[in-house]
Amino acid sequence: MFANRFTAFIDACTLVSALKRNLLLTLAEAEFFRVRWSDTVLDETERALVAIHSKRGIENAAERAKRAREAMENAFEDANVGKFDNLRLPCISLPDPGDTHVLAAAVKTRADVIVTENLKDFPEEILEPLMIEARSADAFIADTIALDPGRAVAAIRTMRMRLKNPAKTAEVLLIDMESEGLVETVDVLRPHVASL
Repeated sequence: MFANRFTAFIDACTLVSALKRNLLLTLAEAEFFRVRWSDTVLDETERALVAIHSKRGIENAAERAKRAREAMENAFEDANVGKFDNLRLPCISLPDPGDTHVLAAAVKTRADVIVTENLKDFPEEILEPLMIEARSADAFIADTIALDPGRAVAAIRTMRMRLKNPAKTAEVLLIDMESEGLVETVDVLRPHVASL
C-alpha cells in the first residue's frame, strides 16, 4: 500500500538493535515502506553485532552476526543499494565524513527518510534540499504505526508471536521497547495492547 511511495534507508546504528531491526523489518514486510540499506551499512552492522555478542560472551559471535545479516538480505532481496560510490554530492560536508556513504546511498535510492540514531550527523539544512529527512527509529516506527494502527498492530503481534527464546507477552514487549528508548512507539501501541 505505502511501499510503492515511501522509501526508508536504514543506518547501521539502528539495525544493530535486534528489537528495532525486528520492528522496522516487520513494518517493511507489511509494506508500509520500502526498506533500503547498502553493503557498507550491513558490513558495519555485522561488525557491531560481532562486538556486542563477543562482549556478552555469546559463543559463535561471528556466525550469529553473519546469520542475522543473511536473514535480512534473504528477506529483502531488493533492499541493497549499490553503485553509489561515484555519486558526487557537491558542497555537502556532513559532521561525520564517515556517514557520507549513508547519504550517498539514500540519494541514489531516492529515499524519503534516513532512519538513524545519529541525528546530529545528518543536519536538516543538508538533507532538506535533497528532500530527505533524518528520523530516529522511535519517531519513524511510531509515525509508521500511526498511518494504519490496525494493520501495524497485527503485523507487530505476528512478530511478537514468532519470538520463542524467550516468548513475550504484549506487556513485556512494551517494557522491552521502553528500555530500548522506543518511548513514542510505546505511546502509540499502548492503547492497542489487548490486540498486540
